Amino acid sequence: MATGNESLIRLDGVRKEFGDVTAVEEVDLTVRRGEFFSLVGPSGCGKTTTLRMISGFESPTEGSVVLDGHDMEGVPPDARDTNLVFQYHSLFPHMSVGENVGYGLEKAGVDADERERYVEEYLELVDLDGFEDRNPGDLSGGQQQRVALARALVNEPSVLLFDEPLASLDRKLRKQMQVELRKIHEKTQGAFFYVTHDQEVAMTLSDRLAVMNEGRIEQVGPPEEIYRNPASPFVADFIGDTNLFEGRARTENGRTAVEVGNGSGFSFTSSEEVREGDVTVSIRPEDFSLAENGDATFEGEIVERYFQGDQTNYIVDLGAEDLADVQVVMQGRDTPISRGERASFAVAEDAPVVFEA
Repeated sequence: MATGNESLIRLDGVRKEFGDVTAVEEVDLTVRRGEFFSLVGPSGCGKTTTLRMISGFESPTEGSVVLDGHDMEGVPPDARDTNLVFQYHSLFPHMSVGENVGYGLEKAGVDADERERYVEEYLELVDLDGFEDRNPGDLSGGQQQRVALARALVNEPSVLLFDEPLASLDRKLRKQMQVELRKIHEKTQGAFFYVTHDQEVAMTLSDRLAVMNEGRIEQVGPPEEIYRNPASPFVADFIGDTNLFEGRARTENGRTAVEVGNGSGFSFTSSEEVREGDVTVSIRPEDFSLAENGDATFEGEIVERYFQGDQTNYIVDLGAEDLADVQVVMQGRDTPISRGERASFAVAEDAPVVFEA
């Protein structure tokens, strides 16, 4: 977890243009010292450009990048207290693991004995102690990624920048490396700035995350807050799975009633006050349950059923031309509905998130 509210990275009104294309537009962002912060968004949304402006490989067209209280205008990458970890490790094949890790220290003029001590310390940190003399080509993908991480950490930068570092790993190895990254972050207590399009990785690793769309930040906050209280339909749809419905809100007996599907779908009472008119509704698949005692929100036919071990996913056809099929997730072993059957479902009272048009 973050150690406090002290700002280590600050972007003030940052904008980046490439010719006629605006890649990043009016970004304001703060990353705290000791924080694991992720910038997540679809490919081409501007997140890697943002990371490159922090590292110094790109300069803002407008706005400022401030690191540890110092404006970075005109400061080259090698003079910034940052280090980068890429998707592809780019280890030097003609060097041993130890030589790869100590390369930056050697360039900085650290003497051999001190360099050896640091290399041993940081290889132990990434659980590769004793690997100093190994050839990088003999290591697994996960081990090579940990060597790259040790090489980035050994100079002890205030900010470690990650550009999709786990994307090339298989699913099992990716999950193992997520655990390792959290452990290493807790030991080092530097700020980690992690860029990814993988919202699952961002949710798992981050103290806070920012969701980016078309060069703009749509929402910043802890993962649970963003998941449960998304600021826009885009955030709701990008972070996790959801059902998005078009509907209409009206005031009824002092509360907000929302009708989905123009009379051919379903309705519910919103737990939040919403202005009357057209709305978009987000309901997570896990927020539906089988209806009991007449408390059904809607009824439909199970048109698809996908068993995934700890959960079963259903696709439910409501029989309404103006409504898409509904995704429903049921956890655990109790999954009694078969494809082709009809079933009634209820939605948790505070689950729907309603966005005004």
